[in-house]
Amino acid sequence: MNLISTVAQRVLWAAILLLAVLVLNFSMMHLAPGDVADTIAQSMGGADAEVLEQIRTDYGLDQPFLSQLSNYVGKVLHFDLGYSYFYNQPVTKLIFEKLPATLILVITAQLLALIIGVLLGVYSARNQEGWVSHFVTLFALFGYSAPVFWTGILLLIAFSLKIPLFPVAGMVDVTVEGGAIAKFLDLLRHMVLPVITLASIFIALYSRLCRATMMEVLQTDYIRTAKSKGLSTREIIYKHALKNSLSPVITLAGLQFSAVVSGAVLVETVFSWPGLGTLALQSIIARDTPTILGILFFSALVVIVGNLLTDLALRFVDPRVRGH
Repeated sequence: MNLISTVAQRVLWAAILLLAVLVLNFSMMHLAPGDVADTIAQSMGGADAEVLEQIRTDYGLDQPFLSQLSNYVGKVLHFDLGYSYFYNQPVTKLIFEKLPATLILVITAQLLALIIGVLLGVYSARNQEGWVSHFVTLFALFGYSAPVFWTGILLLIAFSLKIPLFPVAGMVDVTVEGGAIAKFLDLLRHMVLPVITLASIFIALYSRLCRATMMEVLQTDYIRTAKSKGLSTREIIYKHALKNSLSPVITLAGLQFSAVVSGAVLVETVFSWPGLGTLALQSIIARDTPTILGILFFSALVVIVGNLLTDLALRFVDPRVRGH
């Protein structure tokens, strides 16, 4: 199967899966008690039955479920995610306003986790009885078991309250004066604790997995052949063994992307980071159904596209899977 047909098949299945997620999300929100009319009435300070029925008529809530579903799917296909009743603006605009903050946090944390995790895994595999190898094992156990919000709170107490090195909350300090460099450095200071918090659990996973796969690869015949040819340890590790060891790590990184996105919700809440996670929490509290559905749809889109790109990246890195 050539690359073009493979990509076309993956894109088709991704579209079908995204449509299924869209229908499921809408159905679950429809089954929840209450509706948007109740939310609007509460924001108005209350309303009688006649006003509620008028609101439902105005927003199409009095139509049968299948009609509401088909109308919603049609709007989404035209890139219309609805209108936020709480924020009083289009959901698409809201999401794209908050998206950069979440992308900065998620991508930085994922890259940090991959780089540190792979380096720790490779080093511990080369020195299996050294202290680094034992540290990676203990760190993986701690990092995987510690809740991300608990880690964030501990870092806040330690490095924002007890030792005030980093800001307590937010993404920028509006009082900072200076040019682009000063503002960029201020952004970096605000990013340190949230990024470390979000990356901690994934550093543990990637380092442990890379260590295990690297140890397995180092025992294969072609590595022994490379050693017999007199290649240096660096060449064997980074030119031969690492490439094959990265395949499981890349696969896990793609599969864990959904966990990164969901973890960002907790991290953004702890650090008051102005991203999609904070928007989702506020929308749930306000019972802003269109915004909640829009965020769920966008999150599903990010995860599905991430898994698709992971599959393609795996085919590029590992020649053994290109023919499947």
